[in-house]
Amino acid sequence: MNTHKRMPVVYLGHGAPPLADDELWTSQLADWSADLPRPKAILVVSAHWEAAPVTLGATRTVPLTYDFWGFPQRYFDVQYAAPGAPQLAAEVLRLLGGHVAQEEERGLDHGAYVPLVEMYPDADVPVLQLSMPTLAPAELFELGRKLAPLRYQDVLVMGSGFVTHNLGLIQFGSGANKGQRHTWSTEFDHWATETVQSGDVDALLDFMHKAPAAQLAHPRTEHFAPIFVSMGAAYGAVGEAFRAESVIDGYWYGLAKRSFQLA
Repeated sequence: MNTHKRMPVVYLGHGAPPLADDELWTSQLADWSADLPRPKAILVVSAHWEAAPVTLGATRTVPLTYDFWGFPQRYFDVQYAAPGAPQLAAEVLRLLGGHVAQEEERGLDHGAYVPLVEMYPDADVPVLQLSMPTLAPAELFELGRKLAPLRYQDVLVMGSGFVTHNLGLIQFGSGANKGQRHTWSTEFDHWATETVQSGDVDALLDFMHKAPAAQLAHPRTEHFAPIFVSMGAAYGAVGEAFRAESVIDGYWYGLAKRSFQLA
């Protein structure tokens, strides 16, 4: 077994762009990154990029992808000119083999840059984004397992989504609603936390049948799906033991901000 120290793996809730106005959340992300080993590069799998076959984003600095609408202009003025990561891209291609597409003009989407602005504000860590080729949990888990060797190369594998995500049941508006909770969200959040921390991979992969309120928490599963890549990268090809820690909790307009570190 490789005895080099393994980089942790993370799954975090990135929220909509206005979550960056939440001083608690931004401070939690900044504190988290300060406690993490300094990564040589970051590989991000975001809820906001689904493309098959698996696709690599830009390997050089290009404009961000502002994949949202209806927000004030200041959210479209955010910049994050992180260096490209061509060496990481080459290693990902080697690990995945087969047919991997490349989209050299696609910049980081908000699932990637919104948290990175808070975690690495100097934009001095190379970043590469990888698409989700499917939402099938088992396939994403296997994708993560193939990427596990990156942990021994000082690469931070980051899944970015939201533990609960049903915008149709949320009332945005007054600040008083920010701390609201919904039974379906708290039930799913509690189950996810216990299941991740216990390392019950089988239950997680079957979460739509095993978790309470799964259909309400995720009418579409793209925001939970990145956790399977993170779990796979933590588990590795030979099923390495890992410890899961809940780093951020709480709710934003009823959606669970839960974030995990797998080490």
